[in-house]
Amino acid sequence: MFSAQDHQFIIDLSQTGQHERNRCSKVRRSKLETYEAILEALMKRPLAIDRIAYETDIAVSILNQRLGFLAENGLVEERLMPKKTLYAITERGVAVFKTLNFNKYFEKVSNALSAIDDAMHTLPLLSKDNDEPREE
Repeated sequence: MFSAQDHQFIIDLSQTGQHERNRCSKVRRSKLETYEAILEALMKRPLAIDRIAYETDIAVSILNQRLGFLAENGLVEERLMPKKTLYAITERGVAVFKTLNFNKYFEKVSNALSAIDDAMHTLPLLSKDNDEPREE
């Protein structure tokens, strides 16, 4: 379904987002999270820029930049209407969005499994502490 170019694009996009999260200690969206929010908003239906800004809580100036990037890479397309421009997600955009969501889901599962593994190693230690006689 994905070409090698699409696969590399997703990897590059993910690494860009990871770099942004590592660089900023404030609670703010990385570029990747911004792209995901835009694609998610457009999954429902084509939207005008002001509606995307409202649904994603992204400033219009930043949104223009992010939409430009997504359009350049074939993830969204502009649809010129008589009174306004609508933005719609493309098939490639849907595929990338689903892949990013799967990666996010996989990361959550991986973190949960790590927590379970840590707990499994801790339980025997706690059990040993409870088995030892206590001095009163």
